[in-house]
Amino acid sequence: MIYQAVSALEKNNEPGALCIVVRSRGSTPRQASSKMLVYADGSILGTVGGGEMESRVISEALQSIQDGAARLLEYSLSEPQRGDPGVCGGQVEIFVEPILPKPVLVVVGCGHVGKAVAHLADWLGFWVVASDDRAELCNPETVPEAREYYPVPFQALTEQLKVTPWTYFVLTTRGVNIDVLGLPALLDSPAAYIGVIGSRRRWETSREKLIAAGVFTEKIDKVRSPIGLEMGAETPEEIAVSIMAEIISLRQGRAVQEKSK
Repeated sequence: MIYQAVSALEKNNEPGALCIVVRSRGSTPRQASSKMLVYADGSILGTVGGGEMESRVISEALQSIQDGAARLLEYSLSEPQRGDPGVCGGQVEIFVEPILPKPVLVVVGCGHVGKAVAHLADWLGFWVVASDDRAELCNPETVPEAREYYPVPFQALTEQLKVTPWTYFVLTTRGVNIDVLGLPALLDSPAAYIGVIGSRRRWETSREKLIAAGVFTEKIDKVRSPIGLEMGAETPEEIAVSIMAEIISLRQGRAVQEKSK
């Protein structure tokens, strides 16, 4: 059942952490190979022993989901007054392996550039989501690489789409007015990246309108615009390469210089 649940997480592109007792010595509540799956909301399936020890493992598992790092936990279960999480008298080692979802690439605006970004992002291993208020452009026929489709107004997108720290937004919309309506909700989200296509002049216009609407500048500063690495891109496909190159660079922790245009 545990591995079926892990498979379901991967199928639905959701995070979790698998905790396995890899070594048990002496008297312990669970023996080697016991397993527990920890979901991102802290709920669990299975057990590695219950009590204070399990509570600590769940906490470590949630941290593992956040930082993406596996960890080997060692606990002595003998002297609670010295900080041990139990009195059984044994020792246990538990391996925690994070189950991380694919990064989610949300294309808002499924025109020529948006479709090219979706195609390239899918090839690069992203979980692609397509959104456009024009239903005729947001469907499996026009954007076959997407896993999810949201043919809704931009400002309604976050009401339906769960945004996580693994979510990257690429706004290839058709105008400033659309961006200004939809951006405020995104700026309050934990999205890893929010990029808006267009010239620096277009973004300055959007920025002024957002400030006039009462959006704080520190939130607006989360946005990257113009997006994409400077490489002289002209065609939709070349622009898509530029945008995805910037996202990959940021994911790898590399500094990316903003465009000057």
